[in-house]
Amino acid sequence: MLRSFLRNLHSGPLALQLRRFVIVGAVTAGIQMVLLWLFVDVAGLFYLLGALFSIEITIVLSYVLNNAWTFEATQNTGTVEFLYGLLKTNVVRGTAIPIQLAVLYLLVESAALLYLAANAVAIFVSGIYRYVLDAKWTWGQ
Repeated sequence: MLRSFLRNLHSGPLALQLRRFVIVGAVTAGIQMVLLWLFVDVAGLFYLLGALFSIEITIVLSYVLNNAWTFEATQNTGTVEFLYGLLKTNVVRGTAIPIQLAVLYLLVESAALLYLAANAVAIFVSGIYRYVLDAKWTWGQ
């Protein structure tokens, strides 16, 4: 599955869409990392709670960017359709939150990684899951 995903980034019918999804994901991952740092180091929240808040904020941002650019051919237009798509992506990405938080927790507590480094790995691990479900269900491809 990973080899197929990487091959499709380079060529194939979904290459452009996959590249756009990865770009949006990289941008929002960077924003999520900054938000996580702000919540933990500046506001003093526990790292898992800070991660939960930063994930939810970037879920909304990711949806807006992916709807407008990555999935422009099947984008959700109109207020009702847009909000329904936002609800669907929250369900998809909401189911990825436990995956991301579990990976984050295991890497911090078991492997003694710094929480920001562990979060970067957790974002990557849950990203493949999110793409498959978002492409299939949120944008119906």
